[in-house]
Amino acid sequence: MDNFNIANIFIKPDFENFVEVLLIIFGTLLLIQSIQKLFPWIANRLHGASRLFILATIPLLRLILILTAFILITPRIIEPSLQNLIPLLGTLGIALGFAFKDFVSSLIAGVVAVSERPYHNGDWITINGIYGEVKHIGTRAVQIVTPDDTAAYIPHIKLWTEPILNANNGTPALQCVANFYLHPDHDAVRVKQLLHDVALTSPYLNFEQPVVVVVQDQPWGTHYRIRAYPIEPYQQFHFISDMTVRAKAGLKHLGVTFNVTHAIPNI
Repeated sequence: MDNFNIANIFIKPDFENFVEVLLIIFGTLLLIQSIQKLFPWIANRLHGASRLFILATIPLLRLILILTAFILITPRIIEPSLQNLIPLLGTLGIALGFAFKDFVSSLIAGVVAVSERPYHNGDWITINGIYGEVKHIGTRAVQIVTPDDTAAYIPHIKLWTEPILNANNGTPALQCVANFYLHPDHDAVRVKQLLHDVALTSPYLNFEQPVVVVVQDQPWGTHYRIRAYPIEPYQQFHFISDMTVRAKAGLKHLGVTFNVTHAIPNI
C-alpha cells in the first residue's frame, strides 16, 4: 500500500479528538501508577495467600488498562473498519518485527507470563542463575530483588530459552533447607531427632507444613538436611540462620564432630 493510501486511513485530526486521546493516555497512566503503589501498600499489610493474590493481580490489571486504552484510542485515530485496520496493522507489524525483534518478543512473552503465570509478584524465582523475589512484572521485563538487595531486570524473552525455578509458585509455602556436614562416627538417631526438634522449636516455623530431616552418607562423612517451611517466604534466611545456629550448638553439646573439607587450591 502506498503512502497516500496509508495516510487516508487516518482520521483528519481535530482538537476534540486530540484532547480525548490525551485524556485517555493520562487517565491510563494515572490508574496504572495508582495500582502499582496502592496494591503493594495493601499487600504488605496482609499475610499468606491474600498478600500474594493482591500482588499477582497488578500485572493483569495493568495489561487490561493498556488494552482498554488502545481500544479507546484506535477509533479516534483511524477509520474503524476492517479494510483499514488489516493493512495498517500488517505494515506496522512488519516494520516493528524487523526493527524491534527482541523487544517485541519480550512483549509477547510478557503477555504469556501474565496469562500462564510462571511467576507472580511475591514469588521467589531463579532465572539464569539469579535468585530473588519478584517485585514487579512489566510489559517487557520482570524485576527481582536478590537476597543481597540488588535489583535485577530480566527480559520476559528468557521464557523461551531458560528454565524458570519457582520456589513458592504463588503460595506462602517456600521450603528451606539447612545443611550439616558431620563426621560419620556419631549416633545418627540422636542427631536426626535433635535436628527435627530444632526445626519444631523455631519461631519462624510454619506448623501447617511438614518437617523432614534427610540423612545421606557420603564418602567424606554424613550429610544432614533439615527441610521445613517458614511462616512467610521472606523469612527464609532468618529461618535457615536460626536453625543453623541452634543446631550447631546442640550438635556440639552431643560431642558430634563437624566434617571439614579443605578447598582444592587453584593450579
